[in-house]
Parts: sequence; structure tokens; C-alpha cells
Amino acid sequence: MNELSPIQVEEVVRTPRPSQRMWRRLKRDKVSLGAMVVLGLIVFMAMFAPWIAPDPYTGSALARLKPIGTPDHWLGTDEIGRDMWARLAHGARLSLISGTLPVAVALLIGGGLGVLAGYRGGLVNTLIMRTMDVFYAFPAVLLAIAVCAVIGTGITSTLIALTIVFIPSLVRVTETVTTRVRNMDYIEAARASGVSDFEIIIHQVLPNIVGTVLVYAAGLASLSIILAAGLSFLGLGMPPPNAEWGQMLNSLRQSIYIQPWLAALPGLMIFITSVCFNLISDGLRSAIDVKDNG
Repeated sequence: MNELSPIQVEEVVRTPRPSQRMWRRLKRDKVSLGAMVVLGLIVFMAMFAPWIAPDPYTGSALARLKPIGTPDHWLGTDEIGRDMWARLAHGARLSLISGTLPVAVALLIGGGLGVLAGYRGGLVNTLIMRTMDVFYAFPAVLLAIAVCAVIGTGITSTLIALTIVFIPSLVRVTETVTTRVRNMDYIEAARASGVSDFEIIIHQVLPNIVGTVLVYAAGLASLSIILAAGLSFLGLGMPPPNAEWGQMLNSLRQSIYIQPWLAALPGLMIFITSVCFNLISDGLRSAIDVKDNG
């Protein structure tokens, strides 16, 4: 067995891992880093809302629709006198959950089905992919509305509806990249050496597809926040008086001609959070691009 020379050993030690190379590229992307900082502040606001904001459900008829900059209510008050800062901070919790949890669950289910379909091929692929094609016959918004209309309103129905919406697209993306990877030489070599299919999937297939799938999932989180807010705006998501950005848009729409800036605040939060997820997704896509030797 040949031993490595000291120079070769030093080169191996200094060679950055893929995750280190990705982070180095990502650090050069100031836009993505800025989006991460802003999203981190929103997450911080959601986590510590009970300590940094007053009660979001206490209102006063004498304090209705106070403008931005009002003493003790620096972001004003809503249509029944509740503090807007408190409503936005507490509403971030439900909005972030609605944006990330359905994507995470859909990633586990859809990713597993996509890997199975892409790796096995044949009849298994046909059955899984044709079943997913049925869901593609319905636009995402209409499918989510239909599911919520059947199972009822609330956070649970919203999460279930959005999970069902995102599974088909994640299956398709995962199946596509798995099909491309399964015929690579190193996969054939692993099969020839007698390695089981499960071990090949875990140690060879997943490490080579996870980056692409996660980038796509980050983009879906942006869409999930918008769809969840839309369901609440239509009365199919979180019911009042729960603090949720989409539901706040619905309740403030009658006040748009009196205090338009107040009515715009929940929409602004939805926009900022959605854009942050999109920018992070774009940054990750650039960072894992194998053509970039950065």
C-alpha cells in the first residue's frame, strides 16, 4: 500500500469539503446573506413575540385605527383597537409555520416517492408519476381551496392542504435528478460490488441530489407563505381573532380607505418574508452549482 507524501497529505487536509466550498461561495453573495439576516430577524420576532410585544388580543373601541407613530402603539392599531406591532409579531409564528412545515413534510413524502420512482424505474415509476400527474390537473390554489373546503378551516387543514399541493412537484423534481444520477458509473460500480439498493440510495444517490432538492424546497417555502396567507384571506385558514398575516389582511381590508398604511403592513410582511426565501433559494442554487469553481 502506497503512503502519501507529506505534501500530498497537506493538500488533502487543505482541500475544502463540498459544504465548505458552498459556504465560501455563499459568503460572497451579499444579497443572499442580507436575506438570511432579515429572515433571521423575522424568526427572532416570532420566537420571542410574547416577551417583546404586548398582548395581541387586547383591544379598545377608543383606540381604533390609530395611525403609525401613535404613542404606546408605534405601528398603530387595527379595526378594534389591537396593537399592530403585537399582531404582526405574534402573526409571524403562524405564517412561518404555514410556510415551512408543509414544505418539510412534503419534502419527506415527495422526496421519498421521487427517489423510489427515479431509482426503480419501470412500473414503479409509471404508477407513482401518473398518480402525481392527476394532482397537476388542478392549479395549486384551487387544489388548496378544495382541500380546505372539504376538511374545514384552521391551521391543521391549512398545513394538510399545502402539503398535498407541494408533494407532486417535489416528487417530479426528485425523480428527475434521481433518474439522472442512477446511471452514473459510480452507481453501476456499487451495484457490481454487491452493495444493496438501500445502501446505494443512502450513500450514493442522496448526497448527489439533496442540494438540488433543497434549493427547490426553499423556493416552495416562499410560495407556501403566500398560499397560506391567501387561504386565511379567503376565510379558509386561521379564523379570527387569531393573529395571522393573511387573516389580518382580510380584517383590515375595510379600513384601507381610512388607514391605508395599516392595511398594508401585513401584506408588507408577507412580501418581505417571501422575497427572503426566494433570494436564499437563488443564493443556494449559485453556491452548489458545480460549474462554479469559486
